[in-house]
Amino acid sequence: MNNSAASTVTEFILLGFPGCQELQYFLFSLFFGIYIFTVVGNGTIVCAVRWDQRLHTPMYILLGNFAFLEIWYITSTVPSMLIHFLSETKTISFVDCFLQLYFFTSLGTTEVYLLCIMAYDRYLAICRPLHYTTIMTQQLCSVLLSLCWVFGFLSYSVSTVQLSQLPFCGPNTIDHFVCDMDPLMALSCVPAPVTEIVLYVLSSLIIVLTLLYILGSYTLLLITVFKVPSAAGRQKAFSTCGSHLTVVCLFFGALLAMYVSPTADNPAESQKIITLFYSVVTPFLNPLIYSLRNKEMKAALKKVLKIERT
Repeated sequence: MNNSAASTVTEFILLGFPGCQELQYFLFSLFFGIYIFTVVGNGTIVCAVRWDQRLHTPMYILLGNFAFLEIWYITSTVPSMLIHFLSETKTISFVDCFLQLYFFTSLGTTEVYLLCIMAYDRYLAICRPLHYTTIMTQQLCSVLLSLCWVFGFLSYSVSTVQLSQLPFCGPNTIDHFVCDMDPLMALSCVPAPVTEIVLYVLSSLIIVLTLLYILGSYTLLLITVFKVPSAAGRQKAFSTCGSHLTVVCLFFGALLAMYVSPTADNPAESQKIITLFYSVVTPFLNPLIYSLRNKEMKAALKKVLKIERT
């Protein structure tokens, strides 16, 4: 992947969360439990959407795709973390590091685009209810989902290759638990201001523009909801969108702090916590957020759990 003659680094060391061996065992148990709960919780949502005919609507198809994405998103970081908790060397090969970077950024970008599609779906459902079924057909939903995944995996493909071509001649220690753009850029032994600016501008544009679109959609949505004469109608509309808006606030808040606001002078521990929040905590909370605030989803999940027990 890296053809530069000046590059002598063949592997990186991910420091992760340093501490005594007892602490490493505790963190392993903690994150293993979080990972299992996240996979099972989101997997149950995927099965509920798949098996319950009442959930074969664009809103729940999008939610099922979102849950499926969250499984892979947390899988791009946590399994390697678990291995490093029990390893003394904590090394990752050059190729594996950049593959992790690519999948980590691509899945995160896909999630950003998917949240936009979900906001568009809720806007149509509440602001244009009479035209919703004719506009948001299952065919359009499938096209939007396909574009979301394709553009999610294309957005950082060129930048990742450019970053991998920079010369890395040591040191090879990354004070992080994942191979991310900023720590890798800092390890290059030759300054690359153009690549750094391109990565910053690309990240800022993706995050800010998608967030503005979501906020704009919800502004129009809230204006429409407040015009609803009945309190029951307003409460139903809020309950429909509350889960999605909660996830947007949690996810984008951490992304803005990490990739848009200046973080170069922030301690490495702060960057680890921020990354941990949007890459691990948010996927962990999503099954709880969506299942606790949605009656149809709770009923479908109960049905799935009964099937699994029998």
